[in-house]
Amino acid sequence: MTEHRTAYLCPRIFDGAAFQSDSALIVERGRILAIVPTGDLDDTIPRRSLPGGLLAPGFVDLQVNGGGGVMLNDDQSVDALRRIARAHATLGATSILPTLITDAPEKTIAAINAVEAAIAADIPGIAGLHLEGPHLSVARKGAHEARFIRPMTDRDVEILIDGAHRLPVLKMTVAVENVTPAQIRQLTNAGLIISLGHTQASAAQVQEAVDAGATCVTHLFNAMSQLGNREPGLVGSAICQPELSAGLIADGIHAHPDSIGIALRAKAGPGRIFLVSDAMAVAGSDLTEFHLGGRKVLRREGRLTLEDGTLAGADLDQLTAIRNLIGWGFADPAGALAMATSIPASVIGDSTGLGRLEPGVSADFLHIELDGTGPATVWQRGVAVTAG
Repeated sequence: MTEHRTAYLCPRIFDGAAFQSDSALIVERGRILAIVPTGDLDDTIPRRSLPGGLLAPGFVDLQVNGGGGVMLNDDQSVDALRRIARAHATLGATSILPTLITDAPEKTIAAINAVEAAIAADIPGIAGLHLEGPHLSVARKGAHEARFIRPMTDRDVEILIDGAHRLPVLKMTVAVENVTPAQIRQLTNAGLIISLGHTQASAAQVQEAVDAGATCVTHLFNAMSQLGNREPGLVGSAICQPELSAGLIADGIHAHPDSIGIALRAKAGPGRIFLVSDAMAVAGSDLTEFHLGGRKVLRREGRLTLEDGTLAGADLDQLTAIRNLIGWGFADPAGALAMATSIPASVIGDSTGLGRLEPGVSADFLHIELDGTGPATVWQRGVAVTAG
């Protein structure tokens, strides 16, 4: 039977690893059925032609602080998560980790509860939770509020382990100043993904954290110890340590394009660099300002800053980041697309097919033009997504 199938024809299809040409993406009941050569396509299947551009998996964004006018820190509810996920879906990110930045302890519990409820309610796009803090370094706090930054306690460990058992993905950004290697080992053994960030860590301290199970670095180059001649810092370790993957905000503001190019050329694997938006409440909206912990954040010329000029997240979407990498000459289309799809999916150990177009996975896909400026056309679970 073919009445519930649709074939999407496009000159190129990126499946998460490589391009396929002269092929069709077949969707059935909200899932990918197959990618087949157009010459092998069953004539009875309804077709939709998408001339120009390419088809790609929906983006996977592991650092989303807010969107659609709301911040997770301000509203830990299913309705807020639905609104955030919806805003990012219209921008092409069909799977996200809503991110709670440094705040009061009770908000960590509320965020875990809300994400668990949102997943139980089958809210599209919610893949888990990212906790960025509160166990960071005050010296590298960035826009995080110092009054909430504190050492990790036994009670924190209990809450986090419980959260890891309840959520499909629980990722946490920590600093070596306030979290011990023993605590990192406890958390990673329980299934948390530990990312290093907002820290003045030395290379030796990074090695201790990696030995304890840390596998990731949060927004490479930002709010961390820098690469120097005698001390590589977290930047150097992120590039040289094969066990570490690293998120990157490719807006040309959080990191100079040349620095990004150096990192991409030098990164030791199998750990990879992947794209994050670090998006805030303004994502998917026309807001020009919002509040973060009672402090005004201004949206001006592609930047989000506190009134003192401190960067406070990014005014960026994944498609723009991909176009930036290609335009700067630091990635080819397949490499740049993988950094927003299959690579971040692999970082969180996804086994459900996020970031890929293969038989059986959810039909989350995009029609995009990499050499243009237009937005993505988005399908989530096989249904077209519209703004609003």
